[in-house]
Amino acid sequence: MEKVDRKLNIFFLPHFSTSHLIPMVDTARLFVAHGGVAATIVTTPHNARLFQDSLDCDSESRGDIKVHTVKMPSAEVGLPQGIENIGQCSTPQMIGQLFKAIALLQKPIEQLIRENRPDCIVSDMFFPWSVEIAEEINAPRILFYPSNAFYHSVSHSLNLHAPHDKVQSDTETFLIPYLPDQIEMTRSQLQDHLKTKTLYGQLINMIKDTELRSYGIIFTSFQGLEPAYVDYFKKVRGIRSWHLGLPSHFIDRNKYRKEKNSVLTEQHGVLSWLETQKPNSVLYICFGSMIRFPDAQFSEIALALEASGHPFVWVVRKEGKAKENGVENWLPEGFEERVKENNSGMVIRGWAPQVQILNHPAIGGFVTHCGWNSVLESIVAGVPLITWPMFAEQFYNENLITRILKIGVEVGSGVWNPGFEITSPVVGSDKILKAVNRLMGGSGEAEEIRRRAKELAEMADRSVEEGGSTYTDLKALIEEITEVVFQKD
Repeated sequence: MEKVDRKLNIFFLPHFSTSHLIPMVDTARLFVAHGGVAATIVTTPHNARLFQDSLDCDSESRGDIKVHTVKMPSAEVGLPQGIENIGQCSTPQMIGQLFKAIALLQKPIEQLIRENRPDCIVSDMFFPWSVEIAEEINAPRILFYPSNAFYHSVSHSLNLHAPHDKVQSDTETFLIPYLPDQIEMTRSQLQDHLKTKTLYGQLINMIKDTELRSYGIIFTSFQGLEPAYVDYFKKVRGIRSWHLGLPSHFIDRNKYRKEKNSVLTEQHGVLSWLETQKPNSVLYICFGSMIRFPDAQFSEIALALEASGHPFVWVVRKEGKAKENGVENWLPEGFEERVKENNSGMVIRGWAPQVQILNHPAIGGFVTHCGWNSVLESIVAGVPLITWPMFAEQFYNENLITRILKIGVEVGSGVWNPGFEITSPVVGSDKILKAVNRLMGGSGEAEEIRRRAKELAEMADRSVEEGGSTYTDLKALIEEITEVVFQKD
């Protein structure tokens, strides 16, 4: 093939959920940092503001990443102006309206693609229609899954064999067949679309159909983390895949955002407080930006934290806390005062620098909802986990953490929720305390979990170095797409 003296022009189509948006933006930055690629990220004005700072830090490649914004059709679907991301939606009705608005963006984005004719399209899973416009302009379309091969392997087996249809109750365990490991779940842990026909299930089926029409799949995992499932998924689905790890980890390893991160850390008091704590002594608790607990659940968490005696950093959503006479009533009376007096913990309302917190030597454990981005950040930092899954694919991730990787313990939540408003039974303080003591108590089991977590962190670091699996996958993907595209020129 003759050398073509121009850059590969790739369009990135991220979904309007922060857990999908940021990993794809970081993936676009990775492609550009590798060289030979010019990227265009297509999104809405509000979503663009969520990542513009990170693009501004990439001074060396700033000219090779462009952001094209499309106007959100808010009025057409009854959405308040400025609501453009799932994390901004306060009710299930608003989420439904947001998805309708996103559907209305299909035509303008397709027209944008026709006019610009990119060499390649990297599309989030929730834009299954992008496979058709890619075929129309004869460009390879790469499906972006911000998740792992384990989840998609388990999901494939459930769809194909339906073992959950053979049990008598929602709490009876069943074996998921033909996987590399013995994985058991209950029906109560599965998404609704696996148990009954739903509109979301129809969308998932459309997404699965586009897998086979796509050039391949990007996973935000790395091969050393789940080698058996990387191989299994390729075997049962017959689809190319590349495993690019946590994209921000790759970028940070190559000294991107160093200056920005240092500014953020200096501005947040939690990092100064962590300096006063012993290594591996502090428990970090955060359930992401979208989960909404009932007040009773917050109270049970607080009771368990205080009873444990372990220092902690607890991050909670800023909005939505119940008040009586202007006073918050979601914590036990006097809880924060006692914590401050004893210097035994911090409650942070709103944003916290999670990556910097997890990488601080004082952190010894992370209570998480098992969202994949948070799990990856913890793995990269070498921090063991207490798993508390609630919705989406989080119960699958819990199995990967506790049964395959063996870097965490379960809190014991067993019921999948259909949305961000948590309606499953409140997990009592006794269960939470048991999990905290099991991980943070210094037992032989806890030490082995901690050892495994540090081992995986070292593996993650090696994967992004030259010759590592993530580095190699990124290089191979760009070279392969370049060859496919320029053979047509």
